[in-house]
This record gives sequence, structure tokens and C-alpha cells, in this order.
Amino acid sequence: MNPKNPIFIISKGRADTRLTSKVLEKIKVPYHIVIESQEYNDYAAVIDPKKILVLPFSNLGQGSIPARNWVWNYSIENGNEKHWLLDDNISTFYRLNKNMRVQVADGAIFKSAEDFVDRYENIALAGFQYRAFSVSSTKWPAFTLNTRVYSCTLIKNDLPHRWRGKYNEDTDLSLRILKDGYCTILFNAFLCGKAPTLIDKGGNTDNVYVDGDERYKFAESLQKQHPDVVKIVRRYGRWHHQVDYRPFKKNRLIKKEGLKIAEGVNDYGMKLVKKDNKIKKVKNE
Repeated sequence: MNPKNPIFIISKGRADTRLTSKVLEKIKVPYHIVIESQEYNDYAAVIDPKKILVLPFSNLGQGSIPARNWVWNYSIENGNEKHWLLDDNISTFYRLNKNMRVQVADGAIFKSAEDFVDRYENIALAGFQYRAFSVSSTKWPAFTLNTRVYSCTLIKNDLPHRWRGKYNEDTDLSLRILKDGYCTILFNAFLCGKAPTLIDKGGNTDNVYVDGDERYKFAESLQKQHPDVVKIVRRYGRWHHQVDYRPFKKNRLIKKEGLKIAEGVNDYGMKLVKKDNKIKKVKNE
């Protein structure tokens, strides 16, 4: 059970850790990892070269934005309607059910998310909630409608927008899309276990989040892009942006004409099993 849309990982300076690559290998989900040419030998030593895509530029000092846009255009050129874009520091994927977060053993959650998105005309972005944000004492809906989507994102290729800026690119793209009247879906039923920002070396840690101003520029950049819905606040010893998503409650999902949904529950072959005294989710044999 694998996704029908291609998965791309953008990565820099993390050939040694390559968390997302490792977990996709473990659950046997196909992907391509997108890197800069000077790091090819490092990545090719630990990843099948057939899975590596080399960017036609390097060290631009613009964070991940050029790589993100290159992947988007590459996916269009290959005839895809959508593509998955994943950060390179995701270590696990989960299904959340009855407040139990269970690691998955194949790509069923990607396929399930795709099938749900394909029911509607106007979902521009969809993705998985962070495991750290799915507090087990809280009752969660299957998804949150019209909020930011980041780090593990299914993107509609024919959108008029592209990634931009240096900071907060996920939130900025989500807001521009919502302002156009599209919908976004953040799945709570499916989770990704992402390492906290600034923990791992490489990625944006070494060349973007290094201003030494407790991330004030980080928050200010989004506030300047979207002053109507963003304000700067100070929490936990540093600066943050705070987004008001209430104006987008009016964005409604539009079902595709003639849509027919089969009755009953489709678990996409997943079932709970115990392995090494831990409950894990695997596909049916």
C-alpha cells in the first residue's frame, strides 16, 4: 500500500542522519531525495543513487526555497497532479486512533490521505500533524480544516503560487492559498515524528536560523507578509508569530461532482499487532 503521488525529500548536510530516508526505507515507501551536487558522494554512499536527484545549483544562501520550487517544477514536468514534499528530519509516522499513536509499517497513511484529498475540488495542501502536538489527553478530530500545513505536505501542482522568502515558508504558502479561497487539510489521524527545529545540524539550522536575535526576524518576516492575520508575540524565552486562522472558516470543501464513497470503514489493510511487546500497525497479508 503506497502513495500514487511521488514523494520528495529535500536534504542538505544530513547524509549521516537522513532520518526521513531511513524511515521510508523501513516502511518500504518509494521516494527521491533531492540534494546539492557537492554532497552527492556522501549521500550516494548510504542511499541508492537511483533515488537521488541532484539540484542544478548549490549554496545559494536562500534556505530550502530554491530546492522546494525546483521539486515542484520537476514534478509538473513529469506529469504529476500532486507531489509530496518532506523535510529530512522525520523519524517516524503514526496512525492516531482512540488516543493511541501507533507506528505504521507501510505507506497506507499516505494513500489514505491522497484518496481523501481526491474527493474534493479545492484542497490545495494537505499533510500530517506533528506527533508532539497531538497531546494524548485531548480529543482530536480526524483532521483540522484551513490551517497551516508543514514539513510533510501533499501539494496540488497547478496552484498559481510558489515557495518564497527565507523564513516560515510553509505558513506563508498556506496563508496565500487560504486567501485565494482554497482549503487545507491537516490530518490528525496521521502523524509525523519530526525532530525539533535547531536540534539537528544541517538543513536550515546552519544557514537560516542563525541570526542570534531569538528568532525575531523569523516572526517579523511573516508579520510583514501577512499583517492582517499575523502578530508577533514573545513566548518561552523567544519571539514567535501568532496567526489568526478564523477568517478562513468560510472556506468550504467542495466535493467532486458524481462522487460516490463506499459504505463501511476502509482501514487500507492496516491492523494492530503486537511485536516485541509493543503494538505496531502493519498491513494485512
